[in-house]
Amino acid sequence: MWYYLVMGDMKTSKLNGEAEKDAGRIAARMAFVGILGNVFLAVFKLCAGIAGHSAAMLSDSIHTLSDVFATFIAFLGVSLSRKEADREHPYGHERLECVASLVLSFILFTTGAGIGWKCVLSIWNRTYLDSEIPGILPLAAAVVSIVVKEAMFWYTMYYAKKLKSGVFMADAWHHRSDALSSIGALIGIFGARHGFPVADQIAGLIICALILYVAIGIFKDAVEKMLDTSCDEQFETELKELIIGFSKEEGQDTGIDYLRTRKFGEKIYVELEISLNGDMSLRASHDTAERLHDRIESCFPDIKHVMIHVNPA
Repeated sequence: MWYYLVMGDMKTSKLNGEAEKDAGRIAARMAFVGILGNVFLAVFKLCAGIAGHSAAMLSDSIHTLSDVFATFIAFLGVSLSRKEADREHPYGHERLECVASLVLSFILFTTGAGIGWKCVLSIWNRTYLDSEIPGILPLAAAVVSIVVKEAMFWYTMYYAKKLKSGVFMADAWHHRSDALSSIGALIGIFGARHGFPVADQIAGLIICALILYVAIGIFKDAVEKMLDTSCDEQFETELKELIIGFSKEEGQDTGIDYLRTRKFGEKIYVELEISLNGDMSLRASHDTAERLHDRIESCFPDIKHVMIHVNPA
């Protein structure tokens, strides 16, 4: 007999709803801080690049402007993924966050590839030799950008981990990619002011490699979560240990006949077969399975749904 033990009682649903509202407020605040900070930095670096005759700073300002779009994509992905299940989507919308992560990985990859290609062309054509020596203002703008973008990285990453949001983690890395880009601009501006204009291009190639590495990692993580990949061995071991501990508390010899896990966006689904005393009544075995269901969901908040099948031992 199959027991479809769904998401707890009304009290639990109410608590989940309050948690979702808190998560929505945190996501909105992160998006606001990200967009506001990026707009400020983009305008500041654009003015510094024009006034200080720095092509590197002008390019960096465009990179920062792309972060506004990336943060909006992250917020949109999180908001849509937290919509309640409906008739067309009975399992919910969590995978929309993975879609947003894929979009961000492409943005990061394109940004990194663009920086690398520009540096390669500049070195190949030796156009960096014709660049005008930048002033002190772009140098100051690069330092401000590094500090602000690194702070935005840690701020976004902290709340992304709290929400367990892959797309906001990707957005945090986008902030860091901009900080790395600003480091490249700083090196280039400093080098140009001291007779080594090629330093900008070399630093840009290193930054390109770092950005591409992060983009590929985000892409692989998003694809893994969209393909119903099973959880790692450590997670399943901890789940089995919980079931064994529950069995001892109940004073029963509960066997684990079958266990399967799968990732669904940022959430996890579990299919479980347990064996109980075959002489137990239907009601008693159902109550035991339901208590186990509630215990699993309370101990593993990332688990969205547990389906338990009871076999007679």
